[in-house]
Amino acid sequence: MELGMVGLGRMGGNMARRLISKGGHRVVTYDHDDEAVKASEALGGSGATSLENLVEKLTPPRAVWVMVPAGDATESTIDSLLPLLSSGDAVLDGGNSNYKDTIRRGEKLHQHGLNFMDVGTSGGVWGLTEGYSLMVGGDQDVFKRLEPIFQTLAPAPDRGYGYVGPSGAGHFVKMVHNGIEYGLMEAYAEGFELLRAKGELGLDLAQIAQIWRHGSVVRSWLLDLTAAVLEDDPKLESLQSYVQDSGEGRWTVEESIELAVPAPVIALSLQMRFRSRQEQPFGGKVLAAMRNQFGGHAVRPSES
Repeated sequence: MELGMVGLGRMGGNMARRLISKGGHRVVTYDHDDEAVKASEALGGSGATSLENLVEKLTPPRAVWVMVPAGDATESTIDSLLPLLSSGDAVLDGGNSNYKDTIRRGEKLHQHGLNFMDVGTSGGVWGLTEGYSLMVGGDQDVFKRLEPIFQTLAPAPDRGYGYVGPSGAGHFVKMVHNGIEYGLMEAYAEGFELLRAKGELGLDLAQIAQIWRHGSVVRSWLLDLTAAVLEDDPKLESLQSYVQDSGEGRWTVEESIELAVPAPVIALSLQMRFRSRQEQPFGGKVLAAMRNQFGGHAVRPSES
């Protein structure tokens, strides 16, 4: 099949490489970074010098996969593609867009006779070799037409991808997926911190992670990655306790509030990420001050 790929960052570039190397698809690539385009050409892709040039190189009905950061970058890229495409063409958004934006964009493209597919994509840096998990929303007939693309990107032609519903459904499912990811990561982090705190037992965290990887009910890919990190750096001395968030966890919590569906683990895991970015959090100082005031409990004075 033929596909246009806009955005050759780490994920987009790897996806283009997988499509070219494993599926034999014709992939036309464009990125603001000329070197990224040259890299895709070296692998067998067809490079484009602009969005206009990319569209010219594709045969109708075209399919253009947008793999740029969510928000303004995605919005401006889609708006730039609108006047270049023809009725029946499809735009796919594989980024972490808010599903509400996706529904709005889908309606806008539909008014121009274009199809809009939202592809929730998971797999990170390992997707190139292991394959990507793809949650696809939009028109089901368009999904079926483009299914060979999804089959190539997925771990196998018969698993790891699927049509999940109308426009917005793909990004909604991916949003909840990321919320679950927050909770799983927090549970592992708390467990290993508890193990480390029991210093008198001399526990080997890397060994324990390896034990849990096989046969345990808590085995998972996240645990595999944790085991690898602990093997290389048992005390994680090379890292700071600072955890960023992409926004999808926030959207998941907001959605749980809107739907009145309790999601306490996901909500608390998001709060813990906020806490990880604070040095000497003010809330903790307030707690110390109150305890000192009502009970005369000892406090630690500021080092400054």
